[in-house]
Amino acid sequence: MKIFKFGGASVKDAESVKNVASIIKNEGAIDTLVVVSAMGKMTNAFEDVIDSYYHKKEDLPNKLNYIEEFHKDIMSSLFDKTDEVYKEVDVLFGELGWFLARNTSQRFNYVYDQIICFGELLSTRIVSGYLAKIGQENVWFDVRNYIKTDSNYRDAKVDWDLTEELINKKVDTSKINITQGFIAANDTENTTTLGREGSDYTAGIFAYCLSAESVTIWKDVPGVLNADPRVFSDTTLLEQISYEEAIEMAFYGASVIHPKTLQPIERKEIPLLVRSFVNPKEKGTTVSKGTMLEPYIPCYIVKKNQILVSISALDFSFMVENNISFIFQKLHDYQLKVNLIQNSAISFSVCIDNKFNKFDEFHNELNNQFKIDVQKNVDLYTIRHFDDSAIELIENKGESLLTQVNKETSQIVIKPN
Repeated sequence: MKIFKFGGASVKDAESVKNVASIIKNEGAIDTLVVVSAMGKMTNAFEDVIDSYYHKKEDLPNKLNYIEEFHKDIMSSLFDKTDEVYKEVDVLFGELGWFLARNTSQRFNYVYDQIICFGELLSTRIVSGYLAKIGQENVWFDVRNYIKTDSNYRDAKVDWDLTEELINKKVDTSKINITQGFIAANDTENTTTLGREGSDYTAGIFAYCLSAESVTIWKDVPGVLNADPRVFSDTTLLEQISYEEAIEMAFYGASVIHPKTLQPIERKEIPLLVRSFVNPKEKGTTVSKGTMLEPYIPCYIVKKNQILVSISALDFSFMVENNISFIFQKLHDYQLKVNLIQNSAISFSVCIDNKFNKFDEFHNELNNQFKIDVQKNVDLYTIRHFDDSAIELIENKGESLLTQVNKETSQIVIKPN
């Protein structure tokens, strides 16, 4: 069996849905399980619903109306008004309305998961309905009856034994199956979600449990490139990558495939393909067992808008284990993601991501105990398989504030020109 995953950009409008249906028909007309994300930017739209539910209830009807109109506008180009899919979609909106009216829980993460799941449920109903409309038989199912997790809402952990048992028992491997990414359910049948890159992870879970032939992630790029084309004008398609290389690149911040997606399929040596839904005839990238990186060239990863922090003791004493342990605990407490570490006898430097805007609180707490030097709005470049010309290319982008080099990887913090 093959596993396909289509993200939100691939189903953002009616023409995109038709394109996905064409790919499924041509590439996976039988024994294929298709994981589909919420359409376009609908996850963001449902997050707006959640925000209004908590903070601006007067805006809630407009937010819900926008989502309903978005989906029904797409449906109007794909279906007749009498098609069954309209009833299925109306049932989902009814369930969402019922939850919003009856919920009494104030637990944000729980509420988030119960609402956000409707993006995936709606998109898969529409994709499944359109396939049936054009004569492509398929089975739609609710993934929450297959993937079971703990109750850690928004970042749930999979119960692998139960999930594998349910998937092998329920999935008809002789047909096209359409299901949702990102969402799951706990033992009380409440919706949970799988965290960052959850839809890719869903594909990995099904592939592992079914010992799939392959997993294909369909994206709007030709495959895995050696650099982000939005940052670098000259990029090269990497035709083959090992699991280990893909995990290394993801660790440093490349939007390749998240490690938690790779881990289950690597255990069974299931190839992962990254292909273009824009040009589906192109081969794309294969991630598989081995040490190959073809072509063998420098790969660039950039993280923008970082903060470089250098911390030293007020009395110029050594920065040793107890100091560093304390600092790391505070970085964790304030949800500051560390992307680079460097220390000397009297200073400790970190390049961090201030995603949750808690850096100022961190700085205020440590400022009385340490001397702190801060450089904001810097860029962190990571070069895998670097050479001299690759380092020179990055150093020409601004003032180099810190460089760290090991055998395979160079990291350079740049203050942009």
